Amino acid sequence: MNNRRKFFKSLGLLSATALVGGLHPKNTLAKTKIKWKMVTSWPKNFPGLGAGAETLARYINKLSGGSLEVKVFGANELVPPLGVFDFVSSGGAEMGHSGAYYWKGKTEAAQFFSSVPFGMTSQEMNSWLYYGDGLKLWEEVYENFNLIPRPAGNTGVQMGGWFNKEINTTNDLKGLKMRIPGLGGEVLARAGGTPFTLAGSEIFTSLQTGVIDATEWVGPYNDRAFGLHKAAKYYYYPGWHEPGPSLECIINKDAYNSLSDQHKSIIDIACKAANVDMISDYMAKNYQALEFFKREKVQIKQFPAEVLSKLNKISDEILLELSQKNNLSKKVYDSYVNFLSRVRPWTLISEDAYLSSFK
Repeated sequence: MNNRRKFFKSLGLLSATALVGGLHPKNTLAKTKIKWKMVTSWPKNFPGLGAGAETLARYINKLSGGSLEVKVFGANELVPPLGVFDFVSSGGAEMGHSGAYYWKGKTEAAQFFSSVPFGMTSQEMNSWLYYGDGLKLWEEVYENFNLIPRPAGNTGVQMGGWFNKEINTTNDLKGLKMRIPGLGGEVLARAGGTPFTLAGSEIFTSLQTGVIDATEWVGPYNDRAFGLHKAAKYYYYPGWHEPGPSLECIINKDAYNSLSDQHKSIIDIACKAANVDMISDYMAKNYQALEFFKREKVQIKQFPAEVLSKLNKISDEILLELSQKNNLSKKVYDSYVNFLSRVRPWTLISEDAYLSSFK
């Protein structure tokens, strides 16, 4: 009897060991060796954004046991910062890391998947993408471009930007030349300003030389890396234009479909991990950079309520007009607005109410 028990115990142990061993990437994927390129809209290894792309590649490399190797290229190494979409779509690279609002010229609906002025926070955005219709709609928007999108980072609510003049009323926005892309730029234009879409590497010189009067970039962490406090006098908050901006990993559909199910899962899981990593990185680094700006005597100012109210009204008008351009834009708009209207009451009595209780 004892020998029989030992036999079955040994058999069970061997079976379990075989099962675990079979699931290990080194065993199941060792025979494959795939090399991919990832192009980005960010300077190589730039804090936060560029580092987020490197983190994503590192996760994929490790989870695959080296069987899927992703090499990251910074902006202008293979393509210009705003050439990522077309390059990945055509198969020039298998992956890209960027922001969806850069592609409004390709499809207006793409802007909903980066950030909407006065829209969702990062937590609300992730909820819509992962547990609402967000990601499914994003895939539908990119389908005709031979691309598969995945959320792959979020900076959290941004700052309102750097200005070389004070903003006291909405009249101060008239004639303002500001680097601000996407829907935020459209809102500024309707308020009387002139929006510019510039790559990050062009911002400092443009602001310093007066080509632009103001710029938004990200927040203290990234703004300090570009030295923007040396080119403008006033630093405004809050970032009404980007309250919860998602960053994207775009994948060439043909390349993705050529992978095994296991490799596909590795990419999907790595994107989720990179998404969490980036928002955590920004929370940790933004407060440190903000302390630096305060020591440097940067004039940190809040937008007047009248200005924010006017911009909010304009934003609502623009979003409604956008929804009427085509059926797909309306479909995305309806989903976004409906989800926000339902999730926001919880945000207000949880996060917002908690923070307001200490004022």
